Amino acid sequence: MYLSLGEVLAMLAVGGVCLHFFAATRVRELALQQVARASQRDDFQLLDQSVHIQRMSLSRDQGGRWRIWRQYRFDYSLDGVERRQGHVIMLGKQLQSIVVSERPRVIH
Repeated sequence: MYLSLGEVLAMLAVGGVCLHFFAATRVRELALQQVARASQRDDFQLLDQSVHIQRMSLSRDQGGRWRIWRQYRFDYSLDGVERRQGHVIMLGKQLQSIVVSERPRVIH
């Protein structure tokens, strides 16, 4: 049995899409792990135990290689009542930053 060039290209395209999906899923899991660690360290509550992709683009890392830059959104609470939104930024599989707002200052 022989495959035509079109069938081979279609199989390669499907394989590429699958690889991208699995890599994107792994980066999302890494982002969630980083936010969970930050929530324990900085004493905020991660709500819904999830992150959601918000933006994606290409950017260069420190070595000059092209990587996929992703910004994920997550919900958190400082006091258990008010829901806030934070962001985690990943460049490839590397954490770039986690952005949460400061705690409100209480004046006594």
